[in-house]
Amino acid sequence: MSDSSNGPSWISRLSKVFSDEPEGREEILEKLQNAQEQGVIDSDALLMIQGVLEVSEARVRDIMLPRLQIVLIDLSKELDEILEEMLETSHSRYPVMDEGEIVGVLLAKDLFRSLVKGEVKTKEDLRAICREPNFVPESKRLNVLLREFKEGRNHLALVIDEYDELAGLITIEDVLEQIVGNIEDEHDDHDENIKKRAGEIYAVKAITPLDQFNDFFKTQVDDGNSESLGGYVANILGHVPIVGEEVEAENWLIKVLQATDRRADLFQVSPLQADMLESANDDQKPLDEAAV
Repeated sequence: MSDSSNGPSWISRLSKVFSDEPEGREEILEKLQNAQEQGVIDSDALLMIQGVLEVSEARVRDIMLPRLQIVLIDLSKELDEILEEMLETSHSRYPVMDEGEIVGVLLAKDLFRSLVKGEVKTKEDLRAICREPNFVPESKRLNVLLREFKEGRNHLALVIDEYDELAGLITIEDVLEQIVGNIEDEHDDHDENIKKRAGEIYAVKAITPLDQFNDFFKTQVDDGNSESLGGYVANILGHVPIVGEEVEAENWLIKVLQATDRRADLFQVSPLQADMLESANDDQKPLDEAAV
């Protein structure tokens, strides 16, 4: 049945938008934005098309989960301790480390099946059901990785840096979210914006509301304009945060761990006094040695 009675189809209307061939990516985006403003496509379609374009240019390092946030299974620990950690974190896949090296990836469903059958009684049994790890470089393009995920039926890859050290982790869901937006499931914890790491170091998402940040860290930071920690840091710096940049928030040091060219995604928050003390000790050491 034809829809000609209802006027031109959206495809024909969109083709008119591109009647003049775009000369580059920026011009394509500009024409798409004009098409959205004219009602040719809706805002969701525009965002997805933009996401596709970004995936074709972005690289793994731009969206990977940093090493600091990865939950690893360390085979140096007792089996009961490993199982307890898995219950607490409730992930579906875990990189497995033995003697400082990644030796495999453990799927929670594989472990559950083996436990029910009584096949896992030692750490060696645990290692035996691990799957081969899939390593990718930080520089790999996301569109290439997505194709490899589909062809290899893998859902997770471990990211290595130029020195073959573990730098991060990326999943097929991470890549798809760049196109369709955030994908939430029943395991997503909306309260896990702040995660404790080693010592008094915390990993804090940029989307963390300032009220939540202030309540947790007992601070009163507020620039009068920002609602999230990412917005606050951007306003303090005066530009989009860059990985490695730092700002002070009362007694805490906020360091950018992960960011794109449009926004910050993750921060490391550590006690400012501890950093100052460490710096002071480093500065003092030559004086002490000279006095001896």
